[in-house]
Amino acid sequence: MRHTPSALIETIRIRNGEAPLWYLHLRRLASSCKALGIPLPGALEVPGGGSDRVHRLEVGMRGVQVSERLTGPAAPVRMMVSKVAHHSYPYKTTDRAQFDRAFDGARAAGMDDALLLTPGGFVAEAVIWSVLWWEGPQLCGPAFDLGILPGVGRARLTELAGKVEERRSTLKELQGLPLLLVNAVRGVVPVLSLDGLPLPESRETEALAARFWP
Repeated sequence: MRHTPSALIETIRIRNGEAPLWYLHLRRLASSCKALGIPLPGALEVPGGGSDRVHRLEVGMRGVQVSERLTGPAAPVRMMVSKVAHHSYPYKTTDRAQFDRAFDGARAAGMDDALLLTPGGFVAEAVIWSVLWWEGPQLCGPAFDLGILPGVGRARLTELAGKVEERRSTLKELQGLPLLLVNAVRGVVPVLSLDGLPLPESRETEALAARFWP
């Protein structure tokens, strides 16, 4: 039996009546459709107008489904290290069982989100965020060859910072470093704590957050 590819997801922020990161969403969607053999819809209109919200596209073999919802808070995040191992997720699809399990564990522990590690112990990504950190003045993030999602938020930060250094880092190697999270809906937020331990603040994170939206 031939395998039917999962549907692809793009969650697009509508802000001040516009979709400021639409060009990055469309670039990723086109690349993912090509890789998974899903037809790229030929008549996708740029979403916009109305109140601030999230415009969600689900693109599959049967076409496009559209839904909308309110945006969540862009507050500092209390995060825990998940017991759920991260397995390759290079495309944003509806196959998100590992993230659902990790999120359930975080909420049960009173946390906002969970950090997933690869089976080899390398930092990968959070449930709904890309994870990055500062090594001095240099912005760093997990290497894409770990199988992480190429997030639209991270792509935007690459535009702003010029470069995000790719790392295969363990938790021990990140001790004492400021962590930040980014996604295309809420922008940039600092990680307030990890497993209950406070993390250092960063003026650089505040500056990126202020510049994130075009």
